[in-house]
This record gives sequence, structure tokens and C-alpha cells, in this order.
Amino acid sequence: MFHPQRRILALAGLLCLAASPAFAHSEAGMTDGLISGFLHPLTGADHIAAMVAVGIWGAFLGAPAIWLLPIVFPLVMTIGGALGVMGLPLPGVEVGIAGSAIVLGLAVLLAARPPLWIAAVVVGVFAIFHGHAHGTELPDAADPIAFSLGFVTATGLLHLAGIAIGLLLRWPAGVKAVRVTGGAIAVAGVGFLLGIV
Repeated sequence: MFHPQRRILALAGLLCLAASPAFAHSEAGMTDGLISGFLHPLTGADHIAAMVAVGIWGAFLGAPAIWLLPIVFPLVMTIGGALGVMGLPLPGVEVGIAGSAIVLGLAVLLAARPPLWIAAVVVGVFAIFHGHAHGTELPDAADPIAFSLGFVTATGLLHLAGIAIGLLLRWPAGVKAVRVTGGAIAVAGVGFLLGIV
């Protein structure tokens, strides 16, 4: 019999596998905007790594961070997305995105336990960069609202995948596995920063 945590993990994994770059930039109408927005975060390893790390770190920090960090990220990300849609420049977007994977991965690896407000600010700052990238890459003909709803929904699911990974923290071996995952995310972030991943 499947435990609820395993069902969540299985569902999150299936959703991540459903991504298809061929459809990530569909350019017609509200439905295509929604689909395009939903698939867009799932086609970039840098976005996936950082968003999953938010969920893992939230799970590591426990309540209320387990639900607060995954709420802060998409809410603030929409602000960054709006800036991108409006064409307002944001310096260092790619560095900010790579930096998010490095910092959030290290937070998990090092078992960082800052006050909740500091964790929320860290997550929020990086969310602006991710949102701006999504907003800037909005297909010309896609509905901006539908696209935004799509990428916020996908982001939430990636956070859930991170939380599901964080459920491993219940066991000593799971703690090691989660921290190693954080380290892998940080290393990937360095790769994103150097342009080798």
C-alpha cells in the first residue's frame, strides 16, 4: 500500500517527467499561454534546481517554513515576472538564478537554520530573478496572465517535489541523502554560473 508521502513524490516525479521543450514556447491564445507558462520552468535545469531546493529547505526548517517559503517564492516571482513582461531591466538575472541554486543548495547542505524572516527574504530575492527571466521570455502572442498562472503552478509543484524529498529527513540516512542533494544543487549552481551545465 502506497503511503501518502510516496504518492506525492510519485506524482511530483511524473509531472517533472512530463516536460517537453517542444511545447515550452507555444504562442497562441490563453490555453497555449497557460501550457507554455506551465512547461517553461520545467525545461530549465537552473529553475528546477532552485525551486526544488526551496521545498527541501522549507521541509528541513519545518513548520511554518515548510509552507511559508513555497508561498513566498511564487508570490514574489510574479512581481519579477511583471517587471520582465513590462520590459524593465534587472541586472544580473542569470547570475541571480545561478546564485539561487548555489545559496539554497548550500543552505540545505549545511543545515542552515536562520530566523524565518531571513529565510523568506533570501527566497524572495531569488524569486525576483526567476520571475523576471520567465516574464522576459514570455512568448509574444501568449496571454500574459495565463502564462503567469502556468509558471506559478509549475513552480508550486516543483516546491512540492522538494518537500516530498524533504520527507526523507525522518530517517538518519534520509538526512544524509537530503544534505547531499543540497550539495549537488549547489554544485549545479556553480555549473550554471560558469555556463558548463
